[in-house]
Amino acid sequence: MFDRYILDKALARETLTTHEAAALLTEAPFDDLVSAADSVRAALHPGDTVTWQIDRNVNITNICVSGCKFCNFHVKGSNNPRGYITTLDEYDAKIERMLELGGDQLLLQGGMHPRLDIGYYEELFRELKRRYPSVKLHALGPPEIFHIARISRITVAETLERLRKAGLDSLPGAGAEILSTPLRRDISPGKCTAEQWLEVMAEAHRQNIPTSATMMFGHKETPEELAGHLISIRDLQARRPEGTYGFIAFIAWPYCSGGTVLESEGVVSHTSPEDYLRVVATARLVLDNIDNIQASWLTVGLDTGLKALRCGANDMGSIMIEENVVSSTGLSDTVIDARRMVAAIRSAGFRPQLRDQLYRPREVKSIIDDTM
Repeated sequence: MFDRYILDKALARETLTTHEAAALLTEAPFDDLVSAADSVRAALHPGDTVTWQIDRNVNITNICVSGCKFCNFHVKGSNNPRGYITTLDEYDAKIERMLELGGDQLLLQGGMHPRLDIGYYEELFRELKRRYPSVKLHALGPPEIFHIARISRITVAETLERLRKAGLDSLPGAGAEILSTPLRRDISPGKCTAEQWLEVMAEAHRQNIPTSATMMFGHKETPEELAGHLISIRDLQARRPEGTYGFIAFIAWPYCSGGTVLESEGVVSHTSPEDYLRVVATARLVLDNIDNIQASWLTVGLDTGLKALRCGANDMGSIMIEENVVSSTGLSDTVIDARRMVAAIRSAGFRPQLRDQLYRPREVKSIIDDTM
């Protein structure tokens, strides 16, 4: 029997426990849950504005030692004939196209290459900043930072400091999956532990590097593990040094099983649209110190992504000029253009507002029109 007091407590912006968060996920009446989340969203973001972004997701390499069971994108071994490392000429072509489309940020990720150490990334970031000083580098993630530190035989703190000086602007929350170390050892055995993921982010916060937090759910986790993930994110945000960015956004998406090792083990995608919206709503209520919740239209489809805007989300993320990892599981509609994004947000009854990585308004009139 669900205790209505939990929703009342959330609406009062009081801190929820792991048990209460799990009850929201599994027991709360759906309509009451999403109504509460929408009320909190409206209080934090008055008016009808929904933000979105233009950036490009470029994979540095597909060679990765992690061996994640949910990833079809990576290849093992630096001598694998399907392996690659993106060249500077390729970066030039990709960035020039992004700039033509009004983009201002490069999302650089994957994989955990066995030989690309801190020197490689310093040189890459410096060169990209030299060629494109206005482009923001939203790069790597805690597992990659931890891996680079380990193979470079330096600390996480030094790794982040050197990357920041080389041009790193912000750190995505990639590779969080579910912050349960036993579960991570099963589904992503080569990645850092949950505790190490959190420590990388804690150090980024100490250095005032803006970060985001993520969660991939719908595979082997229990409701308690999912709730614990949200609590860990919230509690780390509460410990960030005063005046620092901390986590500026949270993004959750469901596991996509198509052709993965996990699927061969019998773990098949089973997240329904209602399941996803329940997670978004719960995240809005639990994460009482993170302002922005992003709808993951990429993995759930545009229609469900738009419904998330009435379930606690206030941002639609990027148009995804390029996407390689999720599409490797068989999803096809992984890129939309700016006009379609704007039209979609308007169709849901909101006013679209282009933003930068720090959620500040941007105006690029040549992309759409003066009413954007």
